[in-house]
Amino acid sequence: MRYDLDYIRHRWPRRETRNGRSSMWRYAPVLPPLEEHIISLGEGWTPLIRARRLGSRLGADHLWIKDEGLNPTGSFKARGLSCAISMCVELGVRKVAIPSAGNAAGALAAYAAAAGIEAHIFLPRDVPEANYLESKAYGAEVTLVDGLISDCARMVAERKEAEGWIDLSTLKEPYRIEGKKTMGYEVAEQMDWELPDAILYPTGGGVGMIGMWKAFQEMERMGWIGSRRPKMIAVQAEGCQPIVRAFEENEPRSRFWDGAHTVASGLRVPKPLGDFLVLEAVRKSGGTALAVSDAAMLDAGVLLASQEGIYAAPEGAACVAALPKLLESGLLKPADQIVVYNTGTGLKYAEAYATRFPRVSASEQDKLGGLITPR
Repeated sequence: MRYDLDYIRHRWPRRETRNGRSSMWRYAPVLPPLEEHIISLGEGWTPLIRARRLGSRLGADHLWIKDEGLNPTGSFKARGLSCAISMCVELGVRKVAIPSAGNAAGALAAYAAAAGIEAHIFLPRDVPEANYLESKAYGAEVTLVDGLISDCARMVAERKEAEGWIDLSTLKEPYRIEGKKTMGYEVAEQMDWELPDAILYPTGGGVGMIGMWKAFQEMERMGWIGSRRPKMIAVQAEGCQPIVRAFEENEPRSRFWDGAHTVASGLRVPKPLGDFLVLEAVRKSGGTALAVSDAAMLDAGVLLASQEGIYAAPEGAACVAALPKLLESGLLKPADQIVVYNTGTGLKYAEAYATRFPRVSASEQDKLGGLITPR
């Protein structure tokens, strides 16, 4: 999507955002749908939380968590799907389909239900149970696939023409990225229009990072911010790190990551379609790409929860796990303003976090100090 930003800047001054609604639609002048077609469940305008205790523990004096887990359907995917479904309403689309690693499925199902649009969702069979159940509850037609999101995408591509579906796959339509770019507008406004020194972003498909990079360009064109950019840091899982490999090999695009595996389902994307745009943002900003283990991200998730009361998805927790490495390397300094994006709620990852807190049997609990019997 492209906008006449010279026209907009003279009719929508930056100060007017403070009077906008408490959702991503406060930035409606740089979003595509007309007002009457917007399908909203209150997405966006998520809190930017100062993480003092965690920062002190990790050696980061100015650490912030942008908590996207508080969006409708529990993840940042609500932003993109709200915008895309709104445009489907505007354009008269009645059937949509999407391949998903998990959270996009629930978001599409919810917004399609709110709009009265038929939704067809393709999920890996081993997706977290919460993603499957919510998609079914919202009334979507769900197909479980023996494979990865890439296999789900292939099935959508093979069937969409015959079925009359509009494919809402990441970056195969122009509207989801518009919703996600609002994360960039929000972090700028919430930090009083001074961008942080670094943004850590969990990168599967990477559309959130691509969207934020676009938002920064738009804001500069409108005179809202200067030319300085945060170091954009892409965090992946050790079991699926195509962006990290491409960055380290100085390649413009990634290669398919064979045998992709991680408990962070949103990071299990073996070949991001927009990989070249992610790599461009990382390199132009002086950032980096790195991977962490599943064990490290789950431990970091528990640490974040116990220190700050934020129960993050493993994807967001991966960024917390990456932070000590970045500080140790010197790429980030203790005095830097650092923003970590938690892209979803940990409530959707019960199976993953259960490995950290196995339930004790009745006999074992009795040995540990007696049972509490319900009255």
